[in-house]
Amino acid sequence: MSIYIAGPMTGYPEFNYPAFNDAGRALRDAGFDTLNPVDSEDENPTPGIPQPWEWYMRRALLMVLAADCVAMLPGWEKSRGASLEVHVARALGLDCRPLDVWLYPPDVRTLDTTELAETLRAIEDGRS
Repeated sequence: MSIYIAGPMTGYPEFNYPAFNDAGRALRDAGFDTLNPVDSEDENPTPGIPQPWEWYMRRALLMVLAADCVAMLPGWEKSRGASLEVHVARALGLDCRPLDVWLYPPDVRTLDTTELAETLRAIEDGRS
């Protein structure tokens, strides 16, 4: 299953690439094929010199279109780009969840009802 990583970049040190790369490694270890927007940098015609936001978004949205689902990094909802990516993914019916839910899915057999309710609320918050 291919999973796209959505999250904030603009305004973060190193454009938040370390968090994206850590998420990519963890998701691959969990058995996912990852689509990481950081990899767009490989196509940068001027390595080391950032391209305009729109350049990155065109590549990111192509990855969203190729994905089966989306993992959302913390702070995604405050990011113009990540919000757009999640909006498109949801419009296409893709399952969008916080990264931690993909990495540590709840085992409903061992959750008490309070934990289950909190987990369900967290999932719903990620979909609203």
